[in-house]
Amino acid sequence: MIAPATTIVIFGATGDLAARKLLPALYNLAARQALPDDVRIVGVGRTPMTDEAYRDKVRADIEKFGTGASEQTQWQWFAPRVFYAFEPLDSPASYQSLGARLKAVEEGTRAPIGRVYYFATPPDAVAGIATQLGEAGLLREEHDRPRRVIVEKPFGYDLASARALNAQLRAVLSEHQIYRIDHYLGKETVQNIMAFRFANGIFEPVWNRRYVDHVQITVAETVGVEDRGGYYDEAGALRDMVQNHMFQLLALIAMEPPISFDAEDVRNERVRVLHAVHLCSADEVRRRTVRGQYAAGHVDGEAAVAYRRERRIEPGSTTETFVALKLLIDNWRWADVPFYLRTGKRLPTRVSEIAVQFRRPPMKLFKSMAPHTAEPNVLVIRIQPGEGISLRFQAKVPGTPVRLGTVDMAFDYADYFASRPATGYETLLFDCMSGDPTLFHRADMVEAGWEVVAPILDLMQATPGALLHDYPAGSWGPAAADALLERDGRSWRNPELALSAPLPAPH
Repeated sequence: MIAPATTIVIFGATGDLAARKLLPALYNLAARQALPDDVRIVGVGRTPMTDEAYRDKVRADIEKFGTGASEQTQWQWFAPRVFYAFEPLDSPASYQSLGARLKAVEEGTRAPIGRVYYFATPPDAVAGIATQLGEAGLLREEHDRPRRVIVEKPFGYDLASARALNAQLRAVLSEHQIYRIDHYLGKETVQNIMAFRFANGIFEPVWNRRYVDHVQITVAETVGVEDRGGYYDEAGALRDMVQNHMFQLLALIAMEPPISFDAEDVRNERVRVLHAVHLCSADEVRRRTVRGQYAAGHVDGEAAVAYRRERRIEPGSTTETFVALKLLIDNWRWADVPFYLRTGKRLPTRVSEIAVQFRRPPMKLFKSMAPHTAEPNVLVIRIQPGEGISLRFQAKVPGTPVRLGTVDMAFDYADYFASRPATGYETLLFDCMSGDPTLFHRADMVEAGWEVVAPILDLMQATPGALLHDYPAGSWGPAAADALLERDGRSWRNPELALSAPLPAPH
């Protein structure tokens, strides 16, 4: 498929996001012949630069950060479609100038051309840029000329700020024009969750409280805050990862079957899950939430400094770099099934996965064996790295007496499909150009997510050090996170790189 004719305008065109993700993703789409001849890519920045100088920078960025080399023939097609607009964006005149520049760039296109404005800017600049674009008439849609904006997370800092941002955007845009991006939803394995659930008749009948014991969602990183200290110390793991990425994984796993794959039907079911998440009282927050902050330790055999020793971090910071939650979904399908979410920095391995553990079968047949010989069935959906799905079940070990052994059936994307290296933004950029919002956040999704974490944020505001525990860099987090599950007779799956690594059984 080829996307419709579109001008992609990137605010913050000389920044890190554009260099590492957006331009390499657009180049990958061009390499797949998914971009039309009438595509235009216009970088907007505060640094004076000619088109040629910007093209040189883009090529260097693609060589450095891209998923493959910038092949000469492909670059010769791509480069003439890349432009640069030097605009300080500090006055209405800047937006009038930008409008004239875009009109000039689009001259000669053969088809009506849409526009996508990508805000690769600090979050506090988004509302102002959108307002100015609206006042300059640059968001006005005409027949066959859509105008869309892509907004990066964070979508607000809390529920009140998220509502305020949504209101500011809706003052100049219709909801159908706003694409709130979450790059996790661009990953093939995440998109495959719905196909896996709804295209296979053997799983959906047992995808409920009668058969599922619990669900674990883990997003672990080995890195620290790197160069994001200023932002991260204000946000923390709860705001940075849980409220957006992890809640979307939760929604995809727990949602009801949509009546169709129409974007609004799918998004309706996802938001219903978030609305059904039990809102904790202050006492429940204390029992079901663990915050952690990494201390000095070792990751991958290298020494790692404590979080409070990182650059641009306050020495007495109470920001969490790890969070674990127990959530309950108050609906017919999932009542009383705990969903355990965990994310953190400076953990032993980089991995994102969802583990669905099913209930144990009755053990009467195997009562002569040692306790817990029959391990529970576990379905693991690995998002990164080594994307794939594995299912664990029991089989008889050959010989006598009767003994059970664990068997893992594993599907790996790299083995079964000829996948192309990607940044994770290709699908999302293509979908926005095509007008498909299925994988993007809607305003009510954003606000529903903030509503769930609001009680935790309230406690953190009242007592900044509440529920905060140290953990050594290179460990799986604070002991309190283990205790969170141990109180329920369960334990975390601490995955190794192998997709079929076993999940500890309840005891």
